[in-house]
Amino acid sequence: MNLFFRMFKIILLCLMRPKVKVTDDIYLNLRVLPTDLDLNMHMTNARYLSKMDLGRIALLIQTGLAKTVGKNKWAPIVGGTSIRYCKSLKPFQSYQLRTRVIGWDEKWIYMEQRFERKGTVYCVGLVRGLFRGHKGNIPSAEILKSLNYTGPAPVLPNWVPQWVEAERQMNIFAE
Repeated sequence: MNLFFRMFKIILLCLMRPKVKVTDDIYLNLRVLPTDLDLNMHMTNARYLSKMDLGRIALLIQTGLAKTVGKNKWAPIVGGTSIRYCKSLKPFQSYQLRTRVIGWDEKWIYMEQRFERKGTVYCVGLVRGLFRGHKGNIPSAEILKSLNYTGPAPVLPNWVPQWVEAERQMNIFAE
C-alpha cells in the first residue's frame, strides 16, 4: 500500500512540473522508509526496482507521453533490466532518483536510472522498454513523433549493445 501512495504523490507532483524533452533528466527526491528495509536494515533490492517504476512514471508524465499512451491505450512494457548495487541506502536516508533516456533503436527505448546521494551513486539500473498497442509493438519512431521530438537519436553507450547481445546469446531475449 505504501508504494501506491508514493505513486499517487509522484503523479500529482509531476503533473505540476513543467514539461521536459524526452532527452532531459527527470529527478525524484525520495527517502528510505521502514517499509523499504530488509533484514540487513538497508533498502531491499526489490524496492530499487519498484522505485525505478516511479521514475519511469515521472518520465511519462513530464514528457507529456502519458496522455498519448492513455489516449491510444498503449501499454508500457519493460523488456529487460540490469541493475548494479554499489552502496547501501540506510533507514530514513534521503536520495535522488535520476531517470534519463540514453537512446533507442527501432523497437526499444533504453533508460538509465541512478540512485544518488550527495554526489555518490548508490545503485544504477539499465532498463529496456517499449510500448504495445492493440496491433502490437509501437515503433520508437512513432513514440518520438508523438513527443514532437525531431532531434538526433543519442548515441547508445557501447555497453548497451553488448548487454543486448549477451541476452541474445543466453537465448532469453526474443526479438
